[in-house]
Amino acid sequence: MHSSATFLTEFGSIILALGLLGRLAGRLRFSPIPLYLLAGLAFGEGGLLPLGASEDFVAIGAEIGVILLLLMLGLEYTASDLVSNLRTHYPAGLVDAALNALPGAAAALLLGWGPVAAVVLAGVTWISSSGVIAKVLGDLGRLGNRETPVILSILVLEDLSMAVYLPIVTALLAGAGLAAGSVTLAVALGVAALVLVLAVRYGRHISRFVSSDDPEKLLLVVLGLTLVVAGLAQQLQVSAAVGAFLVGIALSGEVAEGAHGLLAPLRDLFAAVFFVFFGLHTDPASIPPVLLPALALAVVTTLTKIGTGYWAARRAHVSVRGRWRAGGTLVARGEFSIVIAGLAVTSGIEPSLGPLATAYVLILVVLGPLTARFTEPVATRLSALLGTPAAAPAAGTAEQDRTAGQDTVARP
Repeated sequence: MHSSATFLTEFGSIILALGLLGRLAGRLRFSPIPLYLLAGLAFGEGGLLPLGASEDFVAIGAEIGVILLLLMLGLEYTASDLVSNLRTHYPAGLVDAALNALPGAAAALLLGWGPVAAVVLAGVTWISSSGVIAKVLGDLGRLGNRETPVILSILVLEDLSMAVYLPIVTALLAGAGLAAGSVTLAVALGVAALVLVLAVRYGRHISRFVSSDDPEKLLLVVLGLTLVVAGLAQQLQVSAAVGAFLVGIALSGEVAEGAHGLLAPLRDLFAAVFFVFFGLHTDPASIPPVLLPALALAVVTTLTKIGTGYWAARRAHVSVRGRWRAGGTLVARGEFSIVIAGLAVTSGIEPSLGPLATAYVLILVVLGPLTARFTEPVATRLSALLGTPAAAPAAGTAEQDRTAGQDTVARP
């Protein structure tokens, strides 16, 4: 009875604290992710109030949080969206991977962490935060801008690439050899391809099977199906998160919209628990030694993301101002970076990787909304001072930047 009371008190305190931090972030108009990470640091070892009875439950909740994050991300896109974006925007995806993954890999090697940690840190610096960026676009009223489809296309390609990247990382962290790792990757690619084919050809039938007019039944079926598929994916040594992502892609139409509305509160709850859990496994005393490398990496990858967005928007014939806006919007890192770093922390390959990833995400999740807002006006003023033609729209007017509503992907 005593342990049950302790658990309820601890877990209730965590949820209450997260709710208050979320309200504070809402008033300050920025992402609550850094506050959740700080809460995890406060509740973890070396923090102010270390957890006891509720830590195991928080760990399970964190795993569900990752699964729901990826499920909801999959619900945002249809299989046809993904195929279309792969065909049209794959060069931007390749440039994005090269410019933003290589700094992370190089930093890990320079720090002497080895090739496995290099692959992990490359993923941490590569992937932008879809959640933070979507919120920023909405807050700034840019959903109809001409550069927005370019931004969303890059995010879609990053999300889809996780279906390949996460199994590779999982195999490397498990110490699998070349043969076992190749089998894992082949299975992951085969499953992803199969799901995409089924979603394109039979998506309506799958959605019809899952569909229900009763919200309770729809919630239970979608959530149960996602957890089952995630568990099976884990058994096949494919990331559970990838399984959840593919389930989201397979659902479309009214089912996807209904499931999105029903699952959003659950996602927000368990995603917050996930960020707290990641902070729990990071000793606050371990952050100061890696703060300088994290800051340097944040500066470098801020510039590379801005360059990525600028190049991709120029390729799509967006105006110069829109190119700068696209670059600045892509800077934020968040949930995916923490998911990737969390896999490494669990495996214990490099003690300093978790603290560095925490500091890195904290910096960029705060900086990202600022670069989204101010990159374009700062670049315009600098161009005017230097007397370069970059200040003027080179391809499209300001009004044209807001006439691409028909070019955006179907969801979000």
